[in-house]
Amino acid sequence: MPPAPDPAAASGPRWLRRGHQLLLLQGGQAFFPALVEAMDAARTVIHLETYIFEFAGAALTVAEAMERAARRGVTVRLVIDGVGTPSMPTEWRQRFAQAGVRWVTYAPLGRFGLLIPSSWRRLHRKLCVVDGTLGFCGGINIIDDHEDVALGHLQVPRLDFSLRVAGPLVDDMVDTMEQLWWRLQAVRKARQREFKAAWEALRALSPVGDFSRLLAAIDVRSGLSGARWDGAAESPDADDDSLPPRGVNDASAVLLLRDNVTHRSDIERAYLKAIGRARHDVVIANAYFIPGRRLRKALLLAARRGVRVRLLLQGKYEHFLQYHAARPVYHQLLQAGIEIHEYAPSALHAKVAVVDRRWATVGSTNLDPLSLLLAREANVLTTDRRFGSLLHDCLDTIMARSGQRLDLQTLAHRPWRQRVLDRMAFGIMRASLFVTGHRY
Repeated sequence: MPPAPDPAAASGPRWLRRGHQLLLLQGGQAFFPALVEAMDAARTVIHLETYIFEFAGAALTVAEAMERAARRGVTVRLVIDGVGTPSMPTEWRQRFAQAGVRWVTYAPLGRFGLLIPSSWRRLHRKLCVVDGTLGFCGGINIIDDHEDVALGHLQVPRLDFSLRVAGPLVDDMVDTMEQLWWRLQAVRKARQREFKAAWEALRALSPVGDFSRLLAAIDVRSGLSGARWDGAAESPDADDDSLPPRGVNDASAVLLLRDNVTHRSDIERAYLKAIGRARHDVVIANAYFIPGRRLRKALLLAARRGVRVRLLLQGKYEHFLQYHAARPVYHQLLQAGIEIHEYAPSALHAKVAVVDRRWATVGSTNLDPLSLLLAREANVLTTDRRFGSLLHDCLDTIMARSGQRLDLQTLAHRPWRQRVLDRMAFGIMRASLFVTGHRY
């Protein structure tokens, strides 16, 4: 097998910047306390975007931290998606209003709901920035680990990941969140016929918006420069797959976005380049895995040239389309020798990947048409060997302990009704994409 190019170059040298601190957080049990700690230390601005915000269980700790911050004078902004979070409880509307928390719904559904294809473009990214210096990016919604919108109560916590990050890419997070916030404000004011206020919101879209001017007045980076994240000392519970937080310093990283204007395929291209340059090992954990032609081809070619490709995927039945439309793709991948492990203990919501232990990504992007063609997404990509190794080892342990390997014979010999549903779902997905004008 001829040597392949270094996967560390997959994202292009002009993107990567050094000087990042990356802390891997597994599940809400690690993510929520880290988020609350950051919010409780906030002095100027908290900005949070999420697809789902369920005001119950452990997620209430985040809502309460936002409320506390706003009451002590911190600017607190929240953006929730109109499908993931169609409404906010009356109690929390009142509490946020009294505290001064500002919030807005991204693309609330109209009278026709999701019947209009343009309404399928959702805000799916999970981003938070505190004081312009500490950011969070991953797949974890603000919802209790033991509750699931589709599956109900979970006996074992949901498997998911997020990153706590400090360093240059946090500025990029600030920029993209500021841009979206002021666009939403302008649209809302225009609909209310408050055109002067709408114009002022549009003016705030300048590259150095008021957020940056606010932070320039104080030394917001104090306390971060010397921080080292070495993880917790205690061992994980033997009955689940949770791990203590693990992190690295001085990592090269970049923020990748997907939107419907200037970043339509940045995240997919990064995956394609990394898989195309893989030498030894590709590990992907993804909740809704229905890759398009280009990604499938990249995975198949990697397997043919001797790369070990392993997929850790959702093992629970959540939604008809996602579950059944994936099965024809599984069949093709298994034939090529790609390993598929279905997560057994609980729901899997992760969106992470590692190539050759040195290219890794953590974010909100599923490898399916909704994420790669329609939704706003955000991933952090790093080429740090230390981080790639720790994420690889984490996924390797989870697959060994909690993955059920799917074999081609079992898939092919399922009842004929199941196989018919597979083809129906795949056809519906393709037809839906045709309606939106996309090829996948």
